[in-house]
Amino acid sequence: MPPNLAVHVLRDSVGGVETRHLDLNADLGEEVTDDEALLAVVTSANVACGYHAGTPAIMRAVCEEAARLGVSVGAQVSYADRENFGRVELDVSAEVLCEQVTDQVGTLSEIAVACGTVVRYVKPHGALYHRVVHDEEQAVAVLAGSGSLPVLGLPGGLLLALAAGSGRQVLHEGFPDRAYAEDGRLVPRGEPGAVLTDAETIAVRAVELALQESPALHSLCVHGDTPGAVAHAQAVRRSLEAAGFGLRGL
Repeated sequence: MPPNLAVHVLRDSVGGVETRHLDLNADLGEEVTDDEALLAVVTSANVACGYHAGTPAIMRAVCEEAARLGVSVGAQVSYADRENFGRVELDVSAEVLCEQVTDQVGTLSEIAVACGTVVRYVKPHGALYHRVVHDEEQAVAVLAGSGSLPVLGLPGGLLLALAAGSGRQVLHEGFPDRAYAEDGRLVPRGEPGAVLTDAETIAVRAVELALQESPALHSLCVHGDTPGAVAHAQAVRRSLEAAGFGLRGL
């Protein structure tokens, strides 16, 4: 279980009853899952922007459905590496990476606005997500390329620290369908037990994560490219709601 994770508890008092709020996000538009079914469950959608997966047509379809359902849209930015699904670290220069992030956010933003919604946050994907936890140059490039958008990422990493230091809103997330190392980072996918596939186990871990303390956790992520992703998301949502959490987008 990852250390020092907690729910970002927002409390609404109605009739003396307090509701705690949390976001549930998933990676969408990656051409490997049932986007429509996941959008009916999650409250935020990390939309692939074409560099590791996705096309303008797919982005448009996801944004249209997200707008219809009131699901928040985020830009899931990646290395330019469709061959490896963005899961291989690339030593690109800060200038190039900044331009690539700018392009991805800009493309999705134009599509989102045309669909009646907006991009509300940025989240790196795959290898880039893990690289910017410790690589200052690439973390700065991601921030520079994404304007003033709130940043969703792993608590304790450089990306969020630098974002907070520059006055950006930071959003901490946890992963009920992934195993954690002792340092709070995710266990690499190639290692045994790194990816959880049992819906009941994932749902239990989701509530455990939501009830941890400090730093505040704003969102839980269910990986859309994992087999059974829709069932996992449904189980997580049921468990969180049964535990008294209200779900709403970032």
